[in-house]
Amino acid sequence: MSDAIALKHVAYRPAKEFAIRDLSMTVPTGAIYGFLGPNGSGKTTTIKLLLGMLEAARGVIEVLGHTIPQGAPQALARIGYVPERLHLYGSLTVGEIMDYHRAFYATWDAGRAAELRGQFSLRTEQKIERLSKGESGKLMMLLALATQPELLVLDEPTDGLDPVVRRDVLAALVEYVSARNATVLVSSHLVHEQERICDWVGVMDDGALVAEMPMHTFRSGIKRLRVSGAPPVVPAAPFTILGRTVTAGAEKEWGVRGWQPEMAAWFTAQGATLREVIDLDLEESFVELLSTARSGGTA
Repeated sequence: MSDAIALKHVAYRPAKEFAIRDLSMTVPTGAIYGFLGPNGSGKTTTIKLLLGMLEAARGVIEVLGHTIPQGAPQALARIGYVPERLHLYGSLTVGEIMDYHRAFYATWDAGRAAELRGQFSLRTEQKIERLSKGESGKLMMLLALATQPELLVLDEPTDGLDPVVRRDVLAALVEYVSARNATVLVSSHLVHEQERICDWVGVMDDGALVAEMPMHTFRSGIKRLRVSGAPPVVPAAPFTILGRTVTAGAEKEWGVRGWQPEMAAWFTAQGATLREVIDLDLEESFVELLSTARSGGTA
């Protein structure tokens, strides 16, 4: 099984003003896949579709070799899930919710659960309703990891958490993935956080996947170029032009995707001068892709 998750031409319309449109995406087995996009872009809806919580109007969804929603029970037994919002019974204690959760999973690792509880400084007698946001986030990660899942699906797992708690949660995640070679789909709008842990990235906006590629390609292939003397009509280029803006006089800045150093010769052939190649961090690359998609360009 080469892909832990595969969506092919999936469509779903939850409201008149928003829809998932012809969505295809793949999460390779063993990857940590950063699912990026602004709030409201469709990330949570996509996650609910692949977990069988919602049913697509059309398209094919396969998770861990099972077709969803028909095979959802078999797939979910092998998945650890951290939802966007806490969904635990507030009147129970940490110890009681751990016992409750373990009853549903034959793979529950009691030793690992106890280890994580200590690592996260959670007390068994704490009531769920009295947990801070950070404590709730750590408890949700504990419950997901203690089931020893093959696939972790994390929906904004560190949103609103302070830096120390985020560090603890991400450290536990990376440690588990390293030890078990698990696959992770982690949804977030915190771009810099994804850059540190992910090896694949998908960018979603307004119900559509804008881009999907290995992280190293995303990081190294999207550049900002300073160009002078460029022709008004640009012939076929060896890279994808994401956008062009005038900066000073005849000089322009081009956002490009798929850049390689040897492509500099293309500008000379067009009678133009490549003044500078500017590296972008993940957030700047993310903004370039979104800007292009929203202006109707090709990313």
